[in-house]
Amino acid sequence: MTIDLHCHSTASDGVLTPQELIMRASNMQVDVLALTDHDTIEGLKAARLVATSIKPPVQLINGVEISCAWQGLEIHVVGLNFDAEHPALNELLGKQAERRLTRAMTIAARLQRKGLENCWRKVSLLAKGGQVTRAHFARLLVNEGWVSLQKTAFKKYLRKGRNAYVAPPWCSISEAVLAIQAAGGQAVLAHPLDYQLADSWLQRLLQEFVDAGGDAMEVAQCQQTPAQRLKLAELAKKYALLASQGSDFHFPAGRRELGRSLQLPEGSTPVWSCWAP
Repeated sequence: MTIDLHCHSTASDGVLTPQELIMRASNMQVDVLALTDHDTIEGLKAARLVATSIKPPVQLINGVEISCAWQGLEIHVVGLNFDAEHPALNELLGKQAERRLTRAMTIAARLQRKGLENCWRKVSLLAKGGQVTRAHFARLLVNEGWVSLQKTAFKKYLRKGRNAYVAPPWCSISEAVLAIQAAGGQAVLAHPLDYQLADSWLQRLLQEFVDAGGDAMEVAQCQQTPAQRLKLAELAKKYALLASQGSDFHFPAGRRELGRSLQLPEGSTPVWSCWAP
């Protein structure tokens, strides 16, 4: 089977609606998909309606990607296969939504002071009713002609140390893990190599994730060398973590496509191995 346990819709910073995302997953012959929007599960109901009716069908797994603060960095913890109605998880996501809104409005105010008129109205339209993220501001800066590429928008305005950067007031890793597990789900450390940590710091992060009760880590992603994938598989074994996989899909025609190149190395124990059929 083709299994993709990390992707995004317009409920956060993806460009496809939850319905469109499921249709694309079906077209890409993805059998099992987890929708893991940033700090929200608002897209799950709409996605499930399509997943149960489309041909070929897609098995939809409840998912979310929670933003966490760790050592001055933003670390992401994916929750999988949880009860979407559980109060502990929804309480945490409600707090995260408030934090995200406050941060986004502060970014908008800073960009407005720099000359981007009607910034909050424009970026809200880009978000299409979903939560406003830095990715939406990057798209807006491209649309307004301030930069030619989204990565340039981050480099000049939105990343740490730049004028429009606002430090995220996210929850801790342990808070995210506890909420996910209270809802009966599994907590997965997302894309460990994307944080660009030295090996000693990466292992420190993994140890603290394990100490917090984390269940798994992402091992297989679209954009990896064989050596990177094997390194992550070895780290998963070292720290007794289950192995997950996901494209981190945000938009069509990108290098991170749904279901692409997502095979775990031999000997890995999949995160889904204990899920009920």
